[in-house]
Amino acid sequence: MKRLEDLKVKIFADGANLPGMLELYKNPIVKGFTTNPTLMRLAGISDYQGFAREVLAAIPDRPISFEVFSDDFDEMEQQALEIASWGANVNVKIPVTNTRGETAYALIHRLSRKGIRLNVTAVMTLAQVREIAYSLADGPESFVSVFAGRIADTGVDPLPLMGTAVETLSAIGNAKLIWASPRELLNIFHAESVGCHVITVTHDVLKKLTLVGKDLSEYSLDTVKMFYEDAKRAGYSLDLASSVKSTVPL
Repeated sequence: MKRLEDLKVKIFADGANLPGMLELYKNPIVKGFTTNPTLMRLAGISDYQGFAREVLAAIPDRPISFEVFSDDFDEMEQQALEIASWGANVNVKIPVTNTRGETAYALIHRLSRKGIRLNVTAVMTLAQVREIAYSLADGPESFVSVFAGRIADTGVDPLPLMGTAVETLSAIGNAKLIWASPRELLNIFHAESVGCHVITVTHDVLKKLTLVGKDLSEYSLDTVKMFYEDAKRAGYSLDLASSVKSTVPL
């Protein structure tokens, strides 16, 4: 296993909690940030633009992705142009389809030709990756977020798919693959193993970075101590005196 400082894959923090984002901004291993409407809603954010501008004012020098939220492609395009205008470090997230399953490839192509840096999201198939690569070709540097964690949730190993996606995007040169929706810290090393360019990692998983390389015997002892201390704090006890134990031989 490589040391964190030796990894080629870039770690982007995935979340919409501003204090948490600012704390992670201090960590040089975090190279960028991603958000989405679901994370923002869960964080209690009601002013989308106000939140985004506050984040960009505090973090002006690392890539940050903000997503459109319309289901109409013409309106998505207008939202994308507005969001892109908020900062030079903004990538606009465009879903690979709308809710009716209509593909966004034409929109991706138009925005890319207009010089908008994109992050095409909710991608899960190689067919989608190939179409997106064609749509992004000759545009500015953009990202393609393949939801490896959700693929794994279906019982499918995402590693072969992600490896092929890296090769597909490398052929056009201006698109970087994001390993999205990781489920555990080990996924950082999975992403590294297939040459993935970026992995988005939630704040709770990033807290586990200090465990990388930890001695497993020491970790075992720490776990035993945790169980013991939690049982003691809870005041658990057993009335062993009232237990009847048979001493009759079989």
